Amino acid sequence: MANSKIIVIFTKEEQMNYQTTEMIITDEIRAYLIEMAVNAAVKAGAEIMKIYKNHDDYDISVKNDRTPITVADRLAHSKIKEALGATRIPILSEEGREMLYEERQNWELFWLVDPLDGTVEFIKGNNEFTVNIALMQDNECVGSVVYVPYYHKMYIGERGHGAHLVTGIEPSSEASHHYTDFSASWRSLPLASDNRTAPRVALSRSHQTPETAEYVASLREQHPDLEVVEQGSSYKFCMLAEGTVDYYVRTSQTYEWDTAAGELILAETGGSTRNLEDGSTFRYNKEDLRNPWFECYAADSRIR
Repeated sequence: MANSKIIVIFTKEEQMNYQTTEMIITDEIRAYLIEMAVNAAVKAGAEIMKIYKNHDDYDISVKNDRTPITVADRLAHSKIKEALGATRIPILSEEGREMLYEERQNWELFWLVDPLDGTVEFIKGNNEFTVNIALMQDNECVGSVVYVPYYHKMYIGERGHGAHLVTGIEPSSEASHHYTDFSASWRSLPLASDNRTAPRVALSRSHQTPETAEYVASLREQHPDLEVVEQGSSYKFCMLAEGTVDYYVRTSQTYEWDTAAGELILAETGGSTRNLEDGSTFRYNKEDLRNPWFECYAADSRIR
């Protein structure tokens, strides 16, 4: 067919070729790509934890946007690039080379990656950092993982198939986890209620602004018993997905790789992420990769 497209994805056994007028990700392909993302995140986590144990080896520098970068960010990026290379799917990563919009605007399928989300928390040594990998199809996230290497937690989201938590996933440079194995032991999100009575709002530990304080103050007028939980990285999305916090507001700069993976995991539990100004949903693979300010709600949020 003259207008058909060839989609080539390499599996463990052989190369699978699909010729179709539209890109189709079958259940088999989806499981394979999630498996690849899980193992890539675990391998990146191993590189991160090696550096984390020795503060003198952080090799901290500052990027053009005045955010810090360490050798752990670079090593994690290299490991993910290597691990996902077999998929032949392009990678847009915070620590990769700058991709011009003209080069990526017509990508139908790509990985959106933050190799070390929460670099500030990593430097501070408070364990609050993650590895974010999102599979983007037509600029929407269709599969994602958020790995918390210090706590050995893996959060997995698959569009239309729910969100799940796998525990006991230790960082390993030789990771070879199989979808059938971790899917047999995962727990569906959100988790069972913890019987809390007071509403809880999650805030960035290191990136609060006066506007953040104003939002919290307005929430306290409606909820005098409001509890504030400060947390670094996209782990806040995971807390919302678990149901352990109700609301998250962000009024400082973030990028698409900071939110894509966590947003899908939250959405698959019934939660939502919205532009703080107009309530619109997020768009991805924009010419400008910065996000607007935003707010997130857990599925059963006490805050509306």
